[in-house]
Amino acid sequence: MADVSHPRGDLAGHPDASEMQARYDRVLGGRDVVLVDGPVLLVGLYCAVSPWILHFAGAQSALMVHNLILGVAIALMAVGFTVAPDRMYGLSGAMCAIGVWMIISPWIVGSSPDAGVIWNNIVIGALTFLLGAMCVAAASKSRRAT
Repeated sequence: MADVSHPRGDLAGHPDASEMQARYDRVLGGRDVVLVDGPVLLVGLYCAVSPWILHFAGAQSALMVHNLILGVAIALMAVGFTVAPDRMYGLSGAMCAIGVWMIISPWIVGSSPDAGVIWNNIVIGALTFLLGAMCVAAASKSRRAT
């Protein structure tokens, strides 16, 4: 019986290697923040459900609605970053602004919030700002590369 298996080797000599590399780069779109999309989604989902996790939904109804809406918005941005990164990474700066707003919102939207509510929004806001800044940095890096 003939040996029809091919030895595994380097693809550098393959005639279509440059085309395959170009296609691979085009599919990835130069995205350096693939690992950020998941945490952004998790932060958004946690923000949306945090009033019920920390049990401030009844006492802070305005802040409950606020966190629900902004959490859904952050989660939708994460989905957009994954589905259409070329279009959505322009909104990374908006994510930074949402993070800053989340930090100051307990005093503006809420009515005499307790320490748990304040720390919850500070942590969510800081994470949102940090992840947004990472997305801004990656988007500007990929724009310079093209």
